[in-house]
Parts: sequence; structure tokens; C-alpha cells
Amino acid sequence: MFEQVIDTINSLVWGPVMLILLLGTGIYLSIGLKGISVTRIPYAFKQLFKGRKGSGEGEISPFNALMTALSSTVGTGNIAGVATAIGIGGPGALFWMWCTAVVGLATKFSEAVLAVHYRETDELGKKVGGPMYYIKNGLGEKWKWLGVLFALFGSLAGFGLANTVQSNAVSQVLETNFNVPTVVSGVVMSVLVGIVLLGGIKRIADVAGKLVPLMAILYISATLCILVVNAADIPAAIVLIVDSAFNGAAATGGFAGAAVMLALRMGVARGIFSNESGLGSAPIAHAAAETNSPVRQGTIAMLGTFIDTLIICTMTGLVLVVTGVWSGEPQGAAMTLAAFKAELPYGDIILSLCIVLFAFTTMLGWSYYGERCAEFLLGPKVIIPFRTLWVIGIFLGTQMSLGLVWKMSDALNGMMAIPNLIALVLLGPVVFRLTKEYFSAEEQHNKSEVAPENAG
Repeated sequence: MFEQVIDTINSLVWGPVMLILLLGTGIYLSIGLKGISVTRIPYAFKQLFKGRKGSGEGEISPFNALMTALSSTVGTGNIAGVATAIGIGGPGALFWMWCTAVVGLATKFSEAVLAVHYRETDELGKKVGGPMYYIKNGLGEKWKWLGVLFALFGSLAGFGLANTVQSNAVSQVLETNFNVPTVVSGVVMSVLVGIVLLGGIKRIADVAGKLVPLMAILYISATLCILVVNAADIPAAIVLIVDSAFNGAAATGGFAGAAVMLALRMGVARGIFSNESGLGSAPIAHAAAETNSPVRQGTIAMLGTFIDTLIICTMTGLVLVVTGVWSGEPQGAAMTLAAFKAELPYGDIILSLCIVLFAFTTMLGWSYYGERCAEFLLGPKVIIPFRTLWVIGIFLGTQMSLGLVWKMSDALNGMMAIPNLIALVLLGPVVFRLTKEYFSAEEQHNKSEVAPENAG
């Protein structure tokens, strides 16, 4: 009975209406920002490289804020999620993932702008922010209940999505490929995560700042090797992806003529699930950045969606299509594993290592999100109990079946988005104003620097 209720909730929160709301909000923000979320990507990378050192109040560097956000978004969704989307919806699903990411850039930008603009200093003297704070401070106290709902869903969602589920995935990979008992992997992961959490956001960000680039480079390098070997097939793969998006294609398991709508739905759903644009998680990390400019941090934040979906998910999708495994029997992560194993020496080992790193960093990133949500609800006194429960949950995840946990996590994750989307739409004019003022000031500054040179 309970599982049926969860299934019903999932069908609603991840159904067509929610996907339309997520896409619609992204389109609204993209139009209001006049496309700067796309045109300013080179500028964003410039700010990212400058952002290794902070320039304002905050807890972590702008660079490490992005790495912390990426630690939670770059995960098993980039491996299993893409494969699931293509396996069910055909190669065209990847095209719709791209479209989702393009509008998601504006969403992620706006989330970070609001998070920094409306952040607070908590009782411990630390900068904190996120949807619950920009709902309360931006929309007013009468809307605080909406922020409470977000914080409630966020604090609970993490225990499934990024805690037990991730540790379970790691333990299964280590047991299958390296014969490591689940008890051993559970204890080791709990200890390692616990050590990191003791240092708070600064240590989480430091670890993420080192691990995330490493694991991204490892995964991208491996996929590049496969694509180089199959370079002759890439043009045909891209044609198939675009054609399938509008005409459908045969999906796995003999499913003939996957409908365009199925490709669209799977691409949008998995794309959002992977990059989390609109869910409200990433702005919690960006609110802690050492910055005096919400807009500058917003440009850095939108790179999370760019890197996660337009780079890493694209690499996965192209590998699945050029190798032909998308039309075979394996599903989910097994599909990606089949491609790596067939095309790379020790490909299964490499992919297993990537899954372990992806899952580990997700546990770290989401621990901070959940902690901030819990603090918003109950104050700083909840931090130590929350961290303790988080570490215990990691071990428990390695010892249990998580079918129902997956479903509950999906539901809670989707429910997080509703308060956040409402706030983004209502506070969109604030984002537009701050962005216009920032880039107008930038232009004036650049003109003032050029003028003396011309005069000389």
C-alpha cells in the first residue's frame, strides 16, 4: 500500500506537468536574462579560473563552491541515468537532454544569484543560503512556510538519494569487481566521510576541489579514448541522435519505434535529474562562496549544468551510440559497463573506479545540503546529530535492499523543486535587475580602462 502511494507521488512529481514547469521556468528565465546564460559561458570560465581565490565574505572559494555543487550532480546519473534514458527513449533522448541543459543554464544561474543575494550569517558566524533563505528573505515572512517545506524535503531526500543509495552502489561495485565484503566497504566509507564532515564545509570543499576535477578528467579521458577509436562513427551517431529526437528510433529489448514523446520525456527527466537545475540543491553550496557579487557567482554556478550535462552526459551518450550497445540487452549502468569493457583495456575497472569516486563525492556534497536544510528547521544544535545519522546511514545503505528507498528519494527530490520553482518565477525580476546592473557596470569599467589608452 505504502509503495503504491509513493509510486503515485512519483508519477505526479516527475510527470509531464512537473517537467513542463521545470522547462518553462528555465525558458522564462532565459528570456528574461536575454540569453546571457549561453552567451556569457566564456566569461563564466574566465571567472571560474579567477575564482580559486575568494573576494568577499563567505566560507569557501568560488571555485570550490562549484566543485562542491558538481560533487553532488556528477554522479551515477551521468553513467546509469544517460544509459537509462537512451535505452528507453532511444538516442533522441540525448538531444532533449541537451535542450534541457541549455535552458537549465539560466535556472542554475538564477538560483545562485538569489542564494548569494539573500544569504544570511548563522549563529556560528557562517554564511548560509539556498532556496529556503531566498524564499524567506526575498518573498517575505508570510512565505516562510514554503521555505520550511523545501528544507524538510531537502533534509530527508539526501538520506536516500545521496546517502544509502550511493553507498549501496559503491559496495556492490567493490564486491562484484574486487571481492570487497560489503561490511568492509561500509565501514571504510563511513569513516572517510565522517572525517571529512568533521571539518564542515571548508573540508568538504577542499576535498571536492581536488577529487571532482580528478574524477572528471579520468572519466572524460576514458570516454575520449573510446570515441577516438570510433571516430569514423561519430558523425553518423550525431545524425541518429538528432533524427531520433524528432522521428523516434528503435529502443532496447526489441522495442520498435520509440515514440518522440518518450524520447523527450526520458531526455528531460534524466537531464534534470543529472544536473539538478531547478531542484534547488546547488545554490546551497554557492551561498557559501567568498564573493561580493551574486551575479559573478551565478555565472560560475551555471557551469555546473554545462559541465555535467553538455560535457559529461554527452560523452556517455556518444559512447553508447557509437559502440551500438544502446540497442542491446544491458540496461542502465550495465549498458555503459558493456561499452567500456568492450572498447577499453581494463574498462570495467576504470568505470568501477569512476562510479566509486562519483558516489563518494555525492555523499559529501549532499551531506552539506541536508545539513543546511536541517539547520534552517532546527538551528545549529542539529548539525552534530545530523552528521552522525549521515555516517550511520552510509553503513546501513551497504547492508540493505533499496528498491523502495530509491522511489522515496525520487519523490522527495521532485518535491524539493516545487517551492524552488515558485520562488524562481516570483523573484525572477530581482535576478534580471541584478544581472543588468552588474553587466552595465562591467561595460562602463571596461570603457573607462580603454579610454585612457585611446587618449594616449
